Amino acid sequence: MSERTVDYVFIDTQEGLEQFKRDCQGITWLGFDTEFIGEKRYFTLLCLIQVSCDRGYYLIDPISISDLTPFLDLLADPNIVTITHAGDNDYRLLYQQYGLVPKNLFDTQVAAGFIGHRYPLSFAKLVEEETGDMLGKGFAVTDWSQRPMSQKQIKYALNDVLYLRELYDKIMAKLATNGRQAWALEECNVMADPAYYYRDPHHEFLNSNLARSSRSKERLFLLRLFEWRRSVAEEKNYSKEMILPSKIISQLLRGVRGGMEAMLENRRLPAKTIQRYGQMFVDMYNKPASDEENAIIKSVQRSSQEEEEDDMLIELLYLIMKYRASEADISHALVMPRNAIKRMKQEPEARAAILGSGWRQELLGEDFITWIENFDQLTLRIEGGKIALVPGA
Repeated sequence: MSERTVDYVFIDTQEGLEQFKRDCQGITWLGFDTEFIGEKRYFTLLCLIQVSCDRGYYLIDPISISDLTPFLDLLADPNIVTITHAGDNDYRLLYQQYGLVPKNLFDTQVAAGFIGHRYPLSFAKLVEEETGDMLGKGFAVTDWSQRPMSQKQIKYALNDVLYLRELYDKIMAKLATNGRQAWALEECNVMADPAYYYRDPHHEFLNSNLARSSRSKERLFLLRLFEWRRSVAEEKNYSKEMILPSKIISQLLRGVRGGMEAMLENRRLPAKTIQRYGQMFVDMYNKPASDEENAIIKSVQRSSQEEEEDDMLIELLYLIMKYRASEADISHALVMPRNAIKRMKQEPEARAAILGSGWRQELLGEDFITWIENFDQLTLRIEGGKIALVPGA
């Protein structure tokens, strides 16, 4: 275990945060991490911000401080390199709650994928592999809202920023050596685009396997059910699972077709839930669809024979992507997730967002881009022991 200890400043007043910003005038880099609580809540509670920079180490208490603008201004300063590890969740939280659009980003988890590390890689593992230090076990289930914080919590929290500058220096040096620095920085700064944080308000429905396998009327019910659950959770600031557990939604879908009686007789549906909301669910199921609702439910495609036939091509393209990533010593999971090729086939408008215009296209090559763009006309041929992908009618 690492025995590094550092002095730090604990900031829990607005005046202290203003002084922190003044102290940070002229800094060239800033590392940060956050601790938060999302369980049993709709709105995540930001509990702690850990900071390292040229001036030292700081712990900022957002529970006590109502206006984080002085800190957020530093993250939005293009002259300061902001260093994180797996910072997407931190940035997403700060964007959703404060409207922050960060600038000049470097994420050690992302960048490490360009120097041969697998992606995603935990912070402790990256620290061990790059510095040789072993970090202690984390406080994944600790109550970060408690005050005063324990010394163990403080030590763990500081460990999350102690190594960020050292990792930045080591990874940047290796990126300069392998010629992948521009690619890594391009990928890190995807998080500096406000579009990165957009989420379709109906994303839960659109990504539901249950919706894809259901008939139109059941899809409509699911769309309304997901929206009702979300709106009630937001209003009460409860988790969606507290409003309606996901595990009973499929049973509810089956039962609502038969009305109140069928739902009450279903032993897998909580009686209290049906007694309280059952008639509303029935009305939700029977109410005619609006034009807007029809457009949303039609965008969810049911499984088809054609899609099953596409699976072989999708798997082959995925293996080609993995091979080319391996050749370049880049983690294939960083290039694209397994479902990305299928998504690009189903949603042509998603191709630009997934492939981008820079390093992915350069890595994958013009032939791969052509195959994706012509997926509907793509055929697989095996001739003379050779496999060929041929775009064409």
